[in-house]
Amino acid sequence: MKLGFRDGVLHDEKRSNWDAAGPRPISWSLWYPAADDARESEIPERSWFQKAAVARDAPIRPEAVPYPLLLLSHGTGGSAAGLEWLARRLVDRGFAALGVNHHGNTGNEPYRAEGFACLWERAPDLSYMLDHSDAWLSDLSGHIDTNSVFAAGFSAGAYSVMLLLGAIAQFSQFEPSRMKPGGARGPREFPDLADHIPALLRTSDVFSDSWSRMSKSYRDDRIKAALVCAPGRSVLGFSEESLKAVEAPALILVGDADRAAPAEECSSWLHARLRRSALKIFGGGLGHYVFVPEGTALGLAFAAELFTDPPGIERAAVHDEIADLSAALFQDSGSSRKRPRIEHASGNEDAFAPRR
Repeated sequence: MKLGFRDGVLHDEKRSNWDAAGPRPISWSLWYPAADDARESEIPERSWFQKAAVARDAPIRPEAVPYPLLLLSHGTGGSAAGLEWLARRLVDRGFAALGVNHHGNTGNEPYRAEGFACLWERAPDLSYMLDHSDAWLSDLSGHIDTNSVFAAGFSAGAYSVMLLLGAIAQFSQFEPSRMKPGGARGPREFPDLADHIPALLRTSDVFSDSWSRMSKSYRDDRIKAALVCAPGRSVLGFSEESLKAVEAPALILVGDADRAAPAEECSSWLHARLRRSALKIFGGGLGHYVFVPEGTALGLAFAAELFTDPPGIERAAVHDEIADLSAALFQDSGSSRKRPRIEHASGNEDAFAPRR
């Protein structure tokens, strides 16, 4: 199947950008099944990520049933392109996938402390795209089903997805009053993040306004199920009461050697507090970055740690398994497209039955 692709930028007039100079930008990328006669373009050479060829702005492949929609939320400091591996695999399985770049917290822009600290601003980016689907669907309207919507996120994107399911933040991981002596003061991409927060609260009205919305509910009932990949320590700031109230099923995936987001500390903690979740811990020494694309020679030259897995591990095979598990979850949770059943990570078909 040929891979259609288009992208653009929307602006949320109800939220300011971090400079207080205009509305919040939401740049987006859409992958979808392209018509059989679509022409694919060459893959850009200078990228850290291995990508598939795409048919840019191609007509969609017509189907009797509209394609369910998967929303994608990237990891901290990443980009929608970092989840292209999942998008194209789900397109092959009969979905369309829409990713956004979260303002101030994406490698597509200069990093901003505000964007890294206020992770709750990410969930409304995805809801905004659903609210304004006419602005990006265009000629694809009627072919993509915005009433059959799922979500997937990696690391900070997992935090975003949990907000959409109804998790409510009680505190920020890097709130100065919560910091432990000698503990990390920021993520890998912004290691002194906590040191910026006091000054921003004094000097930035945009930041202070966002900070005041930390514990707002960002639940979006249009999301029928979610794939939660390697959730980080930020999820420990969620209200346990709000997690117990989450109704949509969630599949949590993590590597057994994840040092950035240790499985027992983060994924297992989250799984134990959700009523409808399944947890799969990948063995074989897999780390945090197995959920990013395979690397090119350029990526390996500049950041080999992101693209290097233990001997005997094929990242593409792990990605294929993740796509199969995701498609099974989404099928069981409301997609009208029928696929072969795949046993869930817990080892039984009732993995997502509500737990008492």
